[in-house]
Amino acid sequence: MSDAESSDTARGVELDANDAEGDTDGTYTGSREKRREDAALLTGRAEYTDDHEPPGTVSLAFVRSEHGHATIEGIDTSAAEAMDGVLGVYTWGDIEASTSPGRLPLSGLEGEIPAHPVLATDRVRYHGQPVAAVVAEDRYRARDGVAAVDVEYEPLEAVVDPQEAATDTNVPQIFEGAPDNVATSAELGDADATDDAFEAADRTVEIDLTNNRLIPSALEPRAAVAEFDPDDGFTVTMTSQSPHGHRRKLAHTLGVREGEIRVVSPHVGGGFGHKGHHHPGEAMAAWCARDLERSVKWTATRSENYLEGAHGRDHRTTAALAVDDDGTIRGLSAETYANVGGYGLGSGASMPARYGRLLAGQYAIDAIHCETHTVFTNTAPIHSYRGAGRPEAIYVTERLVDVAADELEMDPAELRRRNLIPSDAFPYETPVGATYDSGDYESAMEKGLEAIEYDDLRDRSGTTWDSSGKEVENGEMNDGRLRGVGIANYVESTGGGFESGLVRVLPDGDVEVYAGTHSHGQGHETTYAQLVADALSLPLGRIHVSEGDTEAIPTGTGTFGSRSTIVGGNAVVTSAETVLSKARRIAAAELEVDPGRVTYDDGAFTVSGTDGPEAVEAGARGDETVSFAAVARAAYSRGLPDGLEPGLEATTFYELDGTAYTFGTHACTVAVDPATGDVEIERYLAVDDCGERVNPTIVEGQVHGGVAQGIGQARYEQVAYDEDGTLLTDAMDSYGVPRAADLPPIETDATVTPSPLNALGVKGIGEAGTIAAPPAVVNAVCDALDIAHVDMPLTEERVWRKVSDERGD
Repeated sequence: MSDAESSDTARGVELDANDAEGDTDGTYTGSREKRREDAALLTGRAEYTDDHEPPGTVSLAFVRSEHGHATIEGIDTSAAEAMDGVLGVYTWGDIEASTSPGRLPLSGLEGEIPAHPVLATDRVRYHGQPVAAVVAEDRYRARDGVAAVDVEYEPLEAVVDPQEAATDTNVPQIFEGAPDNVATSAELGDADATDDAFEAADRTVEIDLTNNRLIPSALEPRAAVAEFDPDDGFTVTMTSQSPHGHRRKLAHTLGVREGEIRVVSPHVGGGFGHKGHHHPGEAMAAWCARDLERSVKWTATRSENYLEGAHGRDHRTTAALAVDDDGTIRGLSAETYANVGGYGLGSGASMPARYGRLLAGQYAIDAIHCETHTVFTNTAPIHSYRGAGRPEAIYVTERLVDVAADELEMDPAELRRRNLIPSDAFPYETPVGATYDSGDYESAMEKGLEAIEYDDLRDRSGTTWDSSGKEVENGEMNDGRLRGVGIANYVESTGGGFESGLVRVLPDGDVEVYAGTHSHGQGHETTYAQLVADALSLPLGRIHVSEGDTEAIPTGTGTFGSRSTIVGGNAVVTSAETVLSKARRIAAAELEVDPGRVTYDDGAFTVSGTDGPEAVEAGARGDETVSFAAVARAAYSRGLPDGLEPGLEATTFYELDGTAYTFGTHACTVAVDPATGDVEIERYLAVDDCGERVNPTIVEGQVHGGVAQGIGQARYEQVAYDEDGTLLTDAMDSYGVPRAADLPPIETDATVTPSPLNALGVKGIGEAGTIAAPPAVVNAVCDALDIAHVDMPLTEERVWRKVSDERGD
C-alpha cells in the first residue's frame, strides 16, 4: 500500500491532540470506538481494484459457454484477431503450449478428476465457463472481440440436481473418475449407536429439506489487475480475502515460484467466501500480462459474477430425530447430497463432508450419524459462502426440533430447554467429534425468549392483541394475517489455522501493525488498533493497521470462517507483548537499573523503588521515568544493551489449540397473509455470545449483516437453472437480493462467556446471522401457518401454494 493509504489522514482517522500525544483514554477493548475505515468508504476516497490502472493498462474479457454441458467442436478466433485494438485472443491450446499448468488447484478428492482449467479444453461443464479470452486496448473493444469469436458446440444432456445426479442411472456422467457423479462420500458419528437410539426412542420424526443455492452478491464483483516485469515478476492487485493464499494459488496455476508474485488487495467491497477462492479470471489476467508484457485488467460484470462465481449451499437432506415422550432427544440421523457444480474449486468439493460436525447444535444428543455425498452437476462451482457448512447443519437440527415439538404437542422452546447442554459440562465433546470450549446456552435462550415476549406470543388458548391493541382470537389478527413466532439456537465453530501478526514501533513511538488477515467489512483497522493500544498502553491514534500486501508480512492465512480476531487479534497482541518486553529492557538501560525494577503504565516506564545506596548514587530514583517514545528512539540508536539488536518489532505466528464455539438464540415474529402468501417479519432479535467483545458496535454490525443475508436466504434468494443447465437467475432483476425495505429493524443483545482457548477470551461472530436467521424465520412461518415444513425461500408464491395445498384448495 502507498504511504498515503497508510496515513491517518487517508484512512479518515480524526485525531485530537490528546489521542495523538497525551494519555490514553483507558481500556479500549470493550469500548465502542468509531470505525476508522468508514470515512474513506463514505467519502469515495477508498481505492478498489478497478480503480487501479497503471499506465498502458489493457482489458481482458471472456468468451463464455452458452451451454450447461457440451463438447467444443471448434473455435474460430480470426474475426476477433483482425479487429482494431485487439491485442490477443487465447484458447486452451495457447495455455497448453505455454509453461503454465493452466489449472486451478484442487484438493481433497481421490481418483482421476481434472481440476478446473482457466479456459475450457474440449468440453464445457457449466453455463458461463470461460472458453476463450480476448485482450484489447479497452474493455469495450475487448467485449466486441468476445462477440466476434465463433464457437461451435455439440450440446449434451445436463443434470443440475445433486440428488438426481447421484441416484439416477440415466443422467450424464460429468467425470469418468467420479462414478455416479459422486466426488466424495463421508460419514460422521456412530451408525450402530444411532440405530439403537432410534429403536429405543418412543417416537421418531423425519423431514426432507432443501438448503437453497445462493449467489454471493458483494458490492464489488471480482476483479484483478496483473502487471509483469521480466526481472521482478508479477504484481497482481485483486479482490481477495486471502492475499497470501491467492499468491500460492496463482503460483500453482502459472507454474512459477511464490516469490515471483506479489499480491496486493486494496479495499474490498464484501467477500462472503466468494473472494477467498481462486478463479480463472485473475489467473488468466496474470497469464496474459506475462504474454503481452502489459498491465492487464479484468473486472467481472455482475452477470459474469453470477454465472461463474462460486455459489453457495445447495443441499438435499433427509433427516430424522429420535425423541421420547418426555422430550428427551436420543438420536439424530441425516443423509445429505451436496452440490459441487461442474468442477471442484480448491477444497470446495470435499468441504461439505465436514458439515455434520455441528449437527448436535446446543443439545446433549447421545448418538448422531451423518452421511454426506458431494456430487458433480452441470452448474457453476460451489464453495464456501458465509457460514460454510454451519448454516446447513444448524438448519437441519433446528427444523427437526420444531417438527418434533409439534409431534409431541410440546412448546418448541420447552423441548429445546430440556435438551440443552448444561453450562457445567464444558468442554463438551459431541458424538460427531466437535469439542465445544465453553457455553451458557440457557442464559442466552432465556434472555432471547424474554426480550421477544415469547410466552405471550405462544399463548394460543386465550386472547392475544395486535400492535394496535385490537382484540383477536387464536393468533389470527383482525387484518386477516396469521402471526407466528420462531426461535433458533445455534453454535458456530470459529477460528482455526495459524495467523501472522507483525508489530513495529517507529522511532517516534508510533506503532505499525501488519496482519496476514484481510478486512473486507470486518473493521480490523479499528479492532486490531484497540487491542494493540491496550497491550502497549498507548493512545489509539498512535496505532496504524495495514493488511493486504504480501510484501509487508511473510505469510498469512486470511479472513474467512469467523477467524480474524480470535487468531489474527491474538497474533498482533502477542507481537505487541514481545515488543513491550524488549522495550522494558531498553528502558532499564536508559534508567540504569535492572529490568525487574521497571514498571510500565500509560505510555511510560518507571523505576519502582531503589536497590540501595548504589542505585541512588547511579541516579536511579523511584520517581524516574522514560516515555515509550523515548525508548523507541533509543531502540534505533547506538549503545543498546548486550544481546539486543537495533529496532523494536516482533512477528508472531499464532495458532489456536482448539476451536472456539460461538453460540446464541435468534427469535423472530412474522405476519403471514394466507390469501397472498405475503410474509412480513415484524420483529427480529439476536442474542449472541462471542466471548469477550473487543468493539461491541462492530460485533453488532457483523450480526446485522449476517442476519440480512440469512433473511435473504430464508425469504428471497434462490439460484435457478433450467433442465439444460442454463442459469435463469443471472442478474439482480431475477435473483432476489433483499433490499433495505425488506428487512425489519434488527435488535441485538448479548451474553459473554469467554473462551478458555485464547488469552483474549474471544470467539468469532462474522457468520452467526447467516446460521441462525434461516431456521428462525422458517420456524416462525411454519408456526403461523400451523404446518410442518415449507422449503426456503419463502416467496409469496411458495407460501401461497403451501397454504392452498394444506387447505385442499
